[in-house]
Order: sequence, then structure tokens, then C-alpha cells
Amino acid sequence: MGRGTIRQILLLTDGCSNSGEDPVAIAALAKEDGISVNVIGIVDNGDMNEQGISEVESIAESGGGISQIVYAKQLSQTVQMVTRKAMTQTIHGVVNKEISQILGEEKELEDIEPEKRGKLMEVVDELGETMDLDVFILVDTSASMRNKLPMVQEALLDLSISLRSRTGKNHYALYSFPGKRKDIDKLIQWTPHFDTISSAFKKLSMGGITPTGPALQEAIRLFQKRMKKRGTDEDERFDLEEAGM
Repeated sequence: MGRGTIRQILLLTDGCSNSGEDPVAIAALAKEDGISVNVIGIVDNGDMNEQGISEVESIAESGGGISQIVYAKQLSQTVQMVTRKAMTQTIHGVVNKEISQILGEEKELEDIEPEKRGKLMEVVDELGETMDLDVFILVDTSASMRNKLPMVQEALLDLSISLRSRTGKNHYALYSFPGKRKDIDKLIQWTPHFDTISSAFKKLSMGGITPTGPALQEAIRLFQKRMKKRGTDEDERFDLEEAGM
């Protein structure tokens, strides 16, 4: 069974985009490239307004990902939950696509008879542990994020630790926005572990604006570059006959 790669952009922010392209439209472009966009809106003492919450939800929906609004002190658990949930959602999408091709456009996982659906769910669970995972992490470093960054650092380290038990390969890239001279700044290049995360966060510079759209656009470009280099820019596929179909 082909394993393939699950590709995610994980956006951590606490405010509304206020510079550059519309992040909701950019997230849709990521989805077209097979990259899900997951967004965690970080609040502290209720400091995210309705517009910010709406943007967080809209970006994730447009990008085929998961959104969650969370207090900073609860961030670690949420990052792990969102990443895992998004992995399962991505695999469900692949399964439903395969089912539609075999059984017709109107058929999805929920339409399969219980016994076969149970076998397929076992396949989904297995793929969640065995498919490779690429996570491009974008951290908002606008001025209002200053006091939340230590918890962001802790949450991302916990994420890398929690995913070590997977048999699939995990790779992470960490970038911040706004960048000093570009839309985003590289903190950690693609790596299978986050041992250098503490030193990377020391490089951060805080900015006043929140150019979420341009940051997502650059993340997509860098993801495309990685996909082209690895020759893995095709859809994930697997044989449903192996799951008893």
C-alpha cells in the first residue's frame, strides 16, 4: 500500500491580518496543492475580537484544515490535537475520493456497509501512523504575541515529542512573520526533530503588523519547492482492495 505524505501548514496567530493579500484566498490555493492549512487562534484574557475569530475559522475552512481558538496556557495540548485531527481529516478525504472513483460520486465512507467500513477505519488509523508528515509551522510575531511566544515554543516542542512514536517520518519547518526584510523569516529549515527550537526562538524579532496572507503565500511556495525537489507532488493513493473492498 502506498503511504505518501500528509502536508500541513500550521498557523499560530492572535490577531487579524492587516497587510497584503487575503489569507482566506491564499489558503484555498494551498488546498488545491494538497496542503491543508490549520489555524490556532491564541487568546489571552479574551483579547481576540470577533473579526479575528472569524478570520481564523475562515482560513482553516478555505484551506481544508482545522481551526481552534485557545487560551495560551492550553496551547500545548491543542497543537497536538489539531495536528492529529487534521491528519485524520486528510486521510478521510483521500479515502472518500478513492471510494467515489470505485463506487460512484455519491458514495462516501459513511455509505459503506458496517463491516467494510470498520476495515476501512482500521486502514485510516494505520495510515495516520505510517504516512510521512510534513508540517510547515508559521508563527505570528506581531507585537501582541510577545508574551505568548514562550508557550508557543513549549507547545511546538511537545508536538515533536508526541509524534515521535509514529512509524511514518515527521519533518518540520519553522518560520515567523512578519520577517525583517521578507514576508517570513526562516527559524528552522526542514528537520525531523526540534532539538534546536530554543535557540531558534532567541532569533525572533517582534513586528507591529500581521501580514498573514503574504506569509501563507510564501509558505506555499517553499512547500512547492520541497515537493518538486522530492518528486512527491502527486496525490496520495492506496489500494482499497487491501482494506477488503
